[in-house]
Amino acid sequence: MEPYSCDTFVALPPATVGNRVIFGKNSDRLFDEVQEVIYCPAAVHNDLGKRLKCTYIEIDQVPETYAVVLSRPAWLWGAEMGANEHGVCIGNEAVWGRENVSKEEALLGMDLVRLGLERADTAEKALDVIVDLLEKYGQGGNCAEGEEFSYYNSFLIADRNEAWILETSGKYWAAEKVQGVRNISNQFSITTKIDREHPDMRNYAKQKGWWDGREDFDFTAAYSYINTASMMTSSSRYCQGYKLLSKHKGNITFETMAEILRDKPSGINMKGEFLTTASMVSVLPQDSSLPCIHFFTGTPHPERSVFKPFIFVPHVSQLLDTKSPTFELERLMAKKPYIKPDRRHLLYQKHQQALEVMSNSKENSKTMLDHMRKLEKEVFEEMESILQNKHLDVDKIVNLFPQCVKDEIKIYQSNISS
Repeated sequence: MEPYSCDTFVALPPATVGNRVIFGKNSDRLFDEVQEVIYCPAAVHNDLGKRLKCTYIEIDQVPETYAVVLSRPAWLWGAEMGANEHGVCIGNEAVWGRENVSKEEALLGMDLVRLGLERADTAEKALDVIVDLLEKYGQGGNCAEGEEFSYYNSFLIADRNEAWILETSGKYWAAEKVQGVRNISNQFSITTKIDREHPDMRNYAKQKGWWDGREDFDFTAAYSYINTASMMTSSSRYCQGYKLLSKHKGNITFETMAEILRDKPSGINMKGEFLTTASMVSVLPQDSSLPCIHFFTGTPHPERSVFKPFIFVPHVSQLLDTKSPTFELERLMAKKPYIKPDRRHLLYQKHQQALEVMSNSKENSKTMLDHMRKLEKEVFEEMESILQNKHLDVDKIVNLFPQCVKDEIKIYQSNISS
């Protein structure tokens, strides 16, 4: 199952520079799937009798939801990755193990990412939200548009102060509190360090014959087919990702995380039928007087994309150029044969046109990449200045991400037309 995955990373002080938690994720999906970046404001829900429609099922609503920024496959309700106004970040991974994956429609892992962000103001509370929803509604359903593709999920959840790994198999789960640096990929990775767990998780493994009840309990050994002794010596992307984090340990910045997500030799920057369709990096200062900054590409191929910053402030401008056209999923899925609608948002369209120009001309490719890196460098320096000087121009920040998107589109248009 190695190709069907993502990679999610976190680094905590003292592995990072400047007392910051750094979060990063590549979303690896089908090559033609469009991922959009959207902002959803905080909301109060007075009519709790009205159910919340997720991708496939309806669930109970809560009295209040927090503002979120999401990078999500444009056809569904949930998200591959995102952040909320309290500095909580979540990314999920596809995992497979001994337990058969349920194809029955329930909550997708991507729904659980969004629900955790909307309903929790700390990383551990987000973990609580996800496992409570798992227990009540379960996880399952098709995870790809128009194709059969189902999996269980692992999650990396971070805030300004701490991070958690949550790995699930059906309704059973184990959680590990992160120390230093940590990453997850498409395999179970929690072994004997288990800080929280489903109350019946060990007993279920024993009943299934996955654990003899005498040896130290190892979640990965019990619930997956992985030989945990070889986990850190293999050529898997999980192993390669950990090596990259460890290589930069003590000096990790948001620029470092972006370069890790762009790394091709490790396979983390994926290309092929499944490729890196979108990327995210977040910097979460432990100093609560400083803003959390979240960078999104909204486009595939991170080495040929720009990481653009988003900061939560009141009255944020809507992210129109990274919002896909809306279609009714149920009506479309009912049609036979199923034909995927064109979900490309404006940034995606211009980016794809630019990639075509780049592939046809080395000279144009270099010019365009130079301009893209110059834009990104200027933005990174501006964000670092905000973190160093503690000065936030709110009037400018409300339009920060949309303006950066427009600047990126200008680069594409000038090279497409030349």
